[in-house]
Amino acid sequence: MSEAEAFYERADQGRFLPTDCTRGPWDAGSQHAGPPAALLGLAVEQRPGARSDMRVARLTYEIMRPVPIRPLSVATRVLRSGRSTELVEATLTPDGGEEVMRATVLLMKTAPHSVPEVSPGPQVPGPAAAPLKAFFPVPWDRGYHTAMEVRFAAGSFLEPGPATAWMRMRVPLVAGEETTPLSRVLTAADSGNGVSAELDFRRHVFINTDLTVSLHRHPEGEWVCLDARTLVDGAGIGLAESALHDEKGPLGRSTQSLYVAARD
Repeated sequence: MSEAEAFYERADQGRFLPTDCTRGPWDAGSQHAGPPAALLGLAVEQRPGARSDMRVARLTYEIMRPVPIRPLSVATRVLRSGRSTELVEATLTPDGGEEVMRATVLLMKTAPHSVPEVSPGPQVPGPAAAPLKAFFPVPWDRGYHTAMEVRFAAGSFLEPGPATAWMRMRVPLVAGEETTPLSRVLTAADSGNGVSAELDFRRHVFINTDLTVSLHRHPEGEWVCLDARTLVDGAGIGLAESALHDEKGPLGRSTQSLYVAARD
């Protein structure tokens, strides 16, 4: 495990060493899904042959099992390439283990100023007006909960129900490298079910087995807002959905399918 002041350190082009900053709140040996989701998005952005006129429009992640805090290898392959769209797959595999996460990424060709822009301005209070609030209790000193700054315009981790949370990375995704705007969104987007939890986490689990992020606009700035809510059926299936914003305004949506059950 790396001791770099970042979520990851790059060992070589397709291999990364996670740090304590990736540790999630539920298991000392597993990563929060946000940083590895961002790592897969970065691999798609940086893959050989990536076209400068293409932009990520949608990412769908399958989370097969918890991502361990072990060295990770990332691989990409193009599933479909056309004039206006591309479909790229990215996979994440820990050393000595099986694939733990896979992303299918849709990219679309861009032509700036070619059509009228239809996008509303800011619709939620900005981060300057949102107070800093603590994470729910976590039994270790360092992890995702300390690597992210979280400000709530509405709700909090300790209040059930919908919430509006601004999030900002305190450390880069990869040590010594500039964090891309897409990486900032993906590092935060997996937190929707946490900030808008409807059930007491001490009595229930609500685990997301997937994540879909759709973006109609390229993100700007360091802050990402999740205007989030969670819906739960009594049979044990839930859905967390978040409207994604930056300080300029809305930029997309994220959804998470949840497995919900009483704790043993």
